[in-house]
Amino acid sequence: MITKSFHKTNSDSIGAMASSLCLIHCVATPFIFIAQTCSATCCESAPTWWTIIDYVFLAISFFAVYWSSNNSSKQWVKYSLWFNWIALCLLIINEKLQLYTIPEGFIYLPAITLFILHLYNQKYCRCNNNQCCKAVS
Repeated sequence: MITKSFHKTNSDSIGAMASSLCLIHCVATPFIFIAQTCSATCCESAPTWWTIIDYVFLAISFFAVYWSSNNSSKQWVKYSLWFNWIALCLLIINEKLQLYTIPEGFIYLPAITLFILHLYNQKYCRCNNNQCCKAVS
């Protein structure tokens, strides 16, 4: 069973890893489609398992942002984590539902920003005890 202390010490590492893997997934997708088109022209869309990965990364990053924001000593980092997670979520939903025409490259901005924020939070904004986060919040 995962304990609360595990979340306090590893949420930024998990968040940075999930953000970087999400970014790799986003960058790799066009190349996979190009290879797929060259090898066989029978399929126009991505396999279901490949599109589900978006939601897996989104779920992992949600919990990483939740725990990191609860254990951050800087208010602006908390708001930035949530703002970028919501932006990433909306961009992924928009991509799936095709509500608005938004360039594909826009999804990289919140993913990269989440990665950087998790690294920054891990290095400079960690609460070493429960009093730190309660006093700042």
